[in-house]
Amino acid sequence: MLNVTPTALPGVLVLEPKVFGDERGFFLESFNARRFREATGLDVDFVQDNHSRSGRGVLRGLHYQIEQPQGKLVRVVRGRVFDVAVDLRRGSATLGRWAGVELSADNHRQLWVPPGFAHGFVVLSDRADFLYKTTDYYAPQHERTLLWNDPHVGVEWPQQALEGSGPLLSPKDAAAPRWEDVQLLAG
Repeated sequence: MLNVTPTALPGVLVLEPKVFGDERGFFLESFNARRFREATGLDVDFVQDNHSRSGRGVLRGLHYQIEQPQGKLVRVVRGRVFDVAVDLRRGSATLGRWAGVELSADNHRQLWVPPGFAHGFVVLSDRADFLYKTTDYYAPQHERTLLWNDPHVGVEWPQQALEGSGPLLSPKDAAAPRWEDVQLLAG
């Protein structure tokens, strides 16, 4: 059983697997190609699995690839994050809009981010382990970044992520271009 909820962006989906739990712990099926296809109508091939560990306040993104765009199925197995997708598909009715959802080890939610979207997250817990499957290989020569706080996009990051000196960013993410300088993807 896989419950699918659409977000404000067509194609970006929140997935909630059936969790079987008792006093010993829990079991869930984190991915099943047949159930994913039946629940979403999507037939995707994942080619790479990634694991990221970050501390409180770390913000990664907003990343995308101009060639070899990646679809991503993301989830958190430790901690909590606020996860965001931004539509970068040229000609899309939702170009420049964003959707965000909290993913945590407790809620077991996953987010499907289709190719053509920038993706990023900020860590809300002391530490978070973030896992994601991709539909194409990482290609650093094609990777691009959109500034996390670009006013045109206006992502409403959780206030706790902005406290103190703000989120912890990589040098690449801190120097990311604004909306007007971003390379869009084919629609």
